[in-house]
Amino acid sequence: KSPAGQPPFRPLFLRQRECSEAECNFAYYGGDTLYHKYLIVFQFYNVFLFFWCCNFVTALGQVTLAGAFASYYWAFKKPDDMPPNPFSLPARYHTGSVAFGSLILSVIQIIRVLLEYLDQKLQGARNKYTQFLLKCMKCFFWCLETCIKFLNRNAYIMIAIYGKSFCTSAQDAFMLLLRNIVRLEIIICFCSHWKQNTNIIGSYFIAHGFFSVYSMCVDTLFLCFCEYFSFLLALLCYFLFMNCSLSKTELLVCGPDRSTKN
Repeated sequence: KSPAGQPPFRPLFLRQRECSEAECNFAYYGGDTLYHKYLIVFQFYNVFLFFWCCNFVTALGQVTLAGAFASYYWAFKKPDDMPPNPFSLPARYHTGSVAFGSLILSVIQIIRVLLEYLDQKLQGARNKYTQFLLKCMKCFFWCLETCIKFLNRNAYIMIAIYGKSFCTSAQDAFMLLLRNIVRLEIIICFCSHWKQNTNIIGSYFIAHGFFSVYSMCVDTLFLCFCEYFSFLLALLCYFLFMNCSLSKTELLVCGPDRSTKN
């Protein structure tokens, strides 16, 4: 207690000090470090890594499923010639190709995120031309992402069949689908129609999980069939060419009279 006639006692940190030159101004939010200066860049980097990890896990599952279905298709003795663990081959030999394919897809996805960020930032300061340009770029990169997903899916199937690199497998898959474009259109129409009719009855998540495996099975068996059909066609052309060349050789060596007698 303070003596009578004196102000009550206050600690030192509660005592007021008069300072006429003191001012209170807002300087900045956060800090002045490298992290605070490039915070938005690091956020986009984290989003890019998230996309890459998700696409890598999805692609590794697709290669595993394609390897299981392709080994069943090409095996002579079904239980014996099939590998016991389909995940071991992609995880050991094809992780680089899977990472490269998922990297390409992740770059396109982060570009779409950047376009959405620019669209939100330029919401009030854009005219009709910039709005039209942004919409065109969004549509273009959406179409590009859809095409890359389709190409990566078929490239992973060719990787599971032959074990080649990603670029070689993507080229082989594209040329194989181009030679069988009519069959591909029939398969796409049939699968999409059955999927729509079945999703009305079942729940969405169960149907999506089932059809992701089902569509991978259909795509893998379709590419295996196209590859086998191309092999048989090339073999037939080879034998026809050999027969024609042998008949021409007999005509040149034996003459037309002896070849007709034989």
